[in-house]
Amino acid sequence: MLIERDDDSQEVNRRSALGVTAPRGFWAGSAAAGIRDGKADRPDVGILYSEVPAAAAGVFTANRVRAACVELTERLVRQNRRLQAVVANSGNANACTGERGAADAAEMQRAAADLFGLEPQDVGVASTGVIGVPLPMDRVRVGIEAAAKRIRDDGGRAFAEAIMTTDTRPKEAVAEFRVDGRPATVGGAAKGSGMIHPNMATMLAFLTTDAAVDPAALDAALRLAVDRSFHCISVDGDTSTNDMVLCLANGLAENRILTPEHPDWPAFVETLTTVATELAKAVARDGEGATRLVEVRVEGARSEEDARRAAKAVAGSSLVKTAVYGADPNWGRILCAVGYSGAEFEPEGADVYIGDICVCRGGRAIDFDEEAARGVLRGDPVVLRVILGNGPGSAVAWGCDLTEKYIEINAHYRT
Repeated sequence: MLIERDDDSQEVNRRSALGVTAPRGFWAGSAAAGIRDGKADRPDVGILYSEVPAAAAGVFTANRVRAACVELTERLVRQNRRLQAVVANSGNANACTGERGAADAAEMQRAAADLFGLEPQDVGVASTGVIGVPLPMDRVRVGIEAAAKRIRDDGGRAFAEAIMTTDTRPKEAVAEFRVDGRPATVGGAAKGSGMIHPNMATMLAFLTTDAAVDPAALDAALRLAVDRSFHCISVDGDTSTNDMVLCLANGLAENRILTPEHPDWPAFVETLTTVATELAKAVARDGEGATRLVEVRVEGARSEEDARRAAKAVAGSSLVKTAVYGADPNWGRILCAVGYSGAEFEPEGADVYIGDICVCRGGRAIDFDEEAARGVLRGDPVVLRVILGNGPGSAVAWGCDLTEKYIEINAHYRT
């Protein structure tokens, strides 16, 4: 497909571009194909396209039950370390669909490749939605063609909306940095609301940058960013069959190729991590049925790894989540979760705070203003802080409260 740009509006479009199309040279679009129920009343096919081939890195679900798109795209990224487009659909996960599912994912790939004059191996595939149902490929084909015709260099929002399932809002983030004295941008879009407990290695995230980055270095940077962002969120403790984070770097900022030896490497890693973190927090905040974001800060651990274990356990605890929903300052649930997290610490040295209110000192109960603590728990975000000792390790994790609405949504997800 020939892409034509209106040069007179180039800067206007670039300033207004959001999400994955904020960096130079990225285009995106969407279409409504009625994939889930035949009703074409919301976008459910999205395409992300780079004007030039891009270095690619990915982190994929560690679930042994893996969707066809995960198997296909991971293989591409590992073998070729480059992509020029991604085609994604919502409403159907194309997981547990056997040989037909693999063939359908490959057909999605070929259809998008043909429309853009690419080779199939230049196109990644992502899917999200109901597990165990074959894709309605007649609708998918029409959707891919329609989305390809609608791509724009400010189409990030359309793409972000196309990958939503039970999400209540699109999730996008953009940040800028300088490399070799030149401006460069990282953009991103994500979807996720339920089945969120990433262990990558139903959550998808796509990061783009116009910086030139060595593929192996990009992989290392993405893994570090994911460890500090998507791996630190939990909504319901379920690791999806379709979890995928892709990062594309097309080099249109025309910098010297970024590697860990480049003086601007730390700035790139920090910016990539910032965008990933903003998207991860947006996913946690939009948890199915959630009313507020929960941020868990752990300090004084023996290592960053121990701090992260403890923070993730608290953020993922159903008992902590329900206590937040009920504004119940039941600090024992917080300390209990730290205790089974696997972090090494001495309970008699642990302090627990709800907001700025200390509710537990040295692993023991203390007097505190319960009504003030309830007020903190009714706020948004809710900050829970645990000090494990005097160690150098610290980490943050994010989750959300757990409400009756979560049960309502998931009890009738297919009906």
